[in-house]
Amino acid sequence: MVRDSDRRRKATRLPGYEYRTPGYYHVVTNTHGNICRFGEIRDSVMDLNDIGAMIGLFWNAIPETFPHISLDAYVIMPNHLHGIIFLEPWPDDAPGVALGDIMKWFKGTTGHHYGRGVREQGWPRYDGEFWHRNYYEHIVRDERDLDRIRTYIANNPARWNTDRYYRMPEDI
Repeated sequence: MVRDSDRRRKATRLPGYEYRTPGYYHVVTNTHGNICRFGEIRDSVMDLNDIGAMIGLFWNAIPETFPHISLDAYVIMPNHLHGIIFLEPWPDDAPGVALGDIMKWFKGTTGHHYGRGVREQGWPRYDGEFWHRNYYEHIVRDERDLDRIRTYIANNPARWNTDRYYRMPEDI
């Protein structure tokens, strides 16, 4: 059975593009319902709670989990994460790992560990899914584009109250 939400879901991937291609990718992934779970912005700085620290732990584990993958700038916000992933060339023309495989692992692993935190540490329960079903990705075109995204990521906490994912503290 196809749900209405699946019918309306807009494809975000570039048609025909091979997401194993070496290069930089900017990704953004949000909590389901944009619920703030990872901490708070205080004086333009993100103050991670235990959940946000867990998210950071697994984000930083991506290169340990996937060979030929490195991370660049990233920021964990109250309800989403911005990060730059670099897919390095694989030796001997091996096909490499697809960006989608990395994001599937990250979202699955963090969702699993969040569930453990609910059971073992009293973290807030959630209805449905932990992460939003999809994620945003942008293929970084050149050094100028990369610098622009790095700056955007670095300044994101200072712009929290104008962020499209902003939630008022009383809505959290």
